[in-house]
Amino acid sequence: MAKKFIDVMDTSFRDGFQSVYGGRVLMNDFFPAVEAAKTAGITHFEFGGGARFQSLYFYLREDAFEMMDKFRSIVGPDANLQTLARGVNTVMLDTGSKELIDLHAKLFKKHGTTTIRNFDALNDVENLKYSGERISHHGLKHEIVVTMMDLPPGCHGAHTVEFYEKTLRDILDSGIPYDSICFKDASGTSNPHKVYETIKMARGIVPEGTHLRLHTHETAGVSVSAYMAALEAGIDGIDMAASPVSGGTSQPDILTMLHATKGLDFDLGGLEIDKILTYEKELQNCLSDYFVPPEATMVSPIIPFSPMPGGALTANTQMMRDNGILDKFPDVIAAMQEVVEKGGYGTSVTPVSQFYFQQALNNVMQGPWKAIAPGYGRMVLGYFGKTPVAPDPEIVKIASEKLNLLPTTENALDIANADYTKSLQNWIDKLKEEELEITEENIFIAAACQEKGIAFLKGKGELNVRKISEMKTDCEGSSNMGNGNYTVVVDGQKFSVQVAEGDANIQVTAVDGEAVATPRAPATASAGDLEIKALLPGNVWKIVANPNDKVNDGDVIMILESMKMEIDVVATKSGTLKSINVATNDKVVEGQVVAVIG
Repeated sequence: MAKKFIDVMDTSFRDGFQSVYGGRVLMNDFFPAVEAAKTAGITHFEFGGGARFQSLYFYLREDAFEMMDKFRSIVGPDANLQTLARGVNTVMLDTGSKELIDLHAKLFKKHGTTTIRNFDALNDVENLKYSGERISHHGLKHEIVVTMMDLPPGCHGAHTVEFYEKTLRDILDSGIPYDSICFKDASGTSNPHKVYETIKMARGIVPEGTHLRLHTHETAGVSVSAYMAALEAGIDGIDMAASPVSGGTSQPDILTMLHATKGLDFDLGGLEIDKILTYEKELQNCLSDYFVPPEATMVSPIIPFSPMPGGALTANTQMMRDNGILDKFPDVIAAMQEVVEKGGYGTSVTPVSQFYFQQALNNVMQGPWKAIAPGYGRMVLGYFGKTPVAPDPEIVKIASEKLNLLPTTENALDIANADYTKSLQNWIDKLKEEELEITEENIFIAAACQEKGIAFLKGKGELNVRKISEMKTDCEGSSNMGNGNYTVVVDGQKFSVQVAEGDANIQVTAVDGEAVATPRAPATASAGDLEIKALLPGNVWKIVANPNDKVNDGDVIMILESMKMEIDVVATKSGTLKSINVATNDKVVEGQVVAVIG
């Protein structure tokens, strides 16, 4: 009897990069490994989308569409190249309008994509309808998703086999066109028994011949067991990665699964151990100069208590390193359980995983529920769809008050469609204002990445890649320091120093917040004046008020960007705004005076 053929998708170049390096791998560094993977017989790759779309513009000064084109040219026309999309968010930071959702599918088809895996973190099927229809309309294969995780101990109400059956039946009843169905566990917390029962349930209700897949991570240490359970239950495809971007926070290694299935009636993609060994050696060589954060390779037994996806965990720790607050990471993970429980049990996968992390960070840095992360607040208020269970009423009340928004049951796509800032014309106008070329690609880059997308298109994108050779050079005292923030000590006093190429406006700030360089406006307060200080390190994203404006207690003065969060800096008394001490795009440290109210 012939072995059952299991389709293997190699996630190394998307989820693997995201999970281990926060998505920060330059294309020309890894393309030789793509050629090696092709030679090894791999024909199904995850090659873009998800957070790997924005990371190229945010950190690499690279164009995701150019990367996708070059990837396709290497693997040839017949390979199945897959990307990841987040329902009505696609690959954007926020919910998209119908125009932007359609443009996403059109452009990804144009730039070499075969299949789009399409999920909604809330398992709200309404959020998959239009995006799925446009994916199919543009000639792409649509892989629709049920998102999974285990709830923290003591929590009940969702993420059971019965919950997944209801979600799957809603998908089947909706009429959404699809080519395959994936059960996606980004945090790797679903226990193997539940995986087995879920796949058995699905196999019993989907039409005969339906291709079923499982995606998981090794973060909680049960990924191989979960895959073995899924294989026994009748799965048709699984996702794996290659060393050094496998295991730990990423997918199980291809070699590991080939070993685990020895002697069983499963053929994993026709792959051969010797050829995979050669491919993995090439990938290891390509990435040998990249710094591997120690947490990226760890398996954590506490992740089921605070489900943090592998792809988000390393991205967040990298940002915490950048902002000098990595010591707070264990506290943030510990704070996540309450945030998950009170937030309505959306699956911990982007963007909800980021909402959870942002709110947990707020609770750690500013006190429990003293500040509401905008994404988390909008989620519990219903602006992204219906959560699996109703959020905690007290948290809904706090979010409504903090964000000045009422709860809603309106369809998330309808809300986005009514927002002019999410229209194509709005982004065409912004490109014109910046004297940038009007192309569909540029429109989407600007809409998806906003200010950072515009900066990339103007040639001002940030380069933030951690390479061992550059880190060694920095430690040896070379003048070729990498761009970024550094802490130096002068006469026993710590200073935060921003280092950048060329003639950039460099900021030097004392760690306790007092300005060292000449400020743009008076940085200190007179008697009776009030200094407004940054609560977290980050960048000045937008300045809302101007000097001499009258402000009331609670008015937003400016918005910082930190850890993918928009953090409101508010007036803490009524008065006249005497000075704004920073400019847009400035980096600030915790405690730095950013404004003065008289």
